[in-house]
Amino acid sequence: MDGELKELYTAILEGQRDEAKEYVEAALRAGVPAGEVLDVMVNAMGEVGELFEEGEYFVPEMLIAARAMKTGMEILKPELVGADIQPIGKIVAGTVKGDLHDIGKNLVCMMLEGAGFQVVDLGTDVSPEAFIAAVQEHQPDFVAMSALLTTTMPNMETTITALNAAGLRGAVRVLIGGAPVTQSYADKIGADGYAPDASRAVKLAKTLLG
Repeated sequence: MDGELKELYTAILEGQRDEAKEYVEAALRAGVPAGEVLDVMVNAMGEVGELFEEGEYFVPEMLIAARAMKTGMEILKPELVGADIQPIGKIVAGTVKGDLHDIGKNLVCMMLEGAGFQVVDLGTDVSPEAFIAAVQEHQPDFVAMSALLTTTMPNMETTITALNAAGLRGAVRVLIGGAPVTQSYADKIGADGYAPDASRAVKLAKTLLG
């Protein structure tokens, strides 16, 4: 790995936002293909996920690494479009209706982007109708729903029912997560997968993409 790319990898691992931006710019100036720069960033975020699972990193470390990745991605995105590099998959994500919590959802979105997915983030308090409109518009591979309250969890089921009614359920895989959510709840409402944290959400999405 060249100097700039090695430095970029470390900057993301350590969550150094300004340095990540500089090293992406330097690598592109040096003629490194955008796809190669992206690979370095994706690999760095992969290690961040592993460190989290090993208990070396916690949510704050994951968050600052993901922010460094996002800063680098802002510079890289136009180059990737120019080089016609396709994302590995597309995800529509949001916190369900009635729920305004977004830290977990934001981290999942950033980690998914870091893994090479295109993410359409609908924000918080997202109604079933808004999820349906986004699926129709963006034709994603996945719908990812988050809930942080036991009182808003039923809106995950309502959204899946609405996707069924709209004839869209077969076109997307539904992933759910959030503090009160469990695998048994995912099974009960007919979701395709459940992840307890952002790192495993990425693994799950990649596995389901096959």
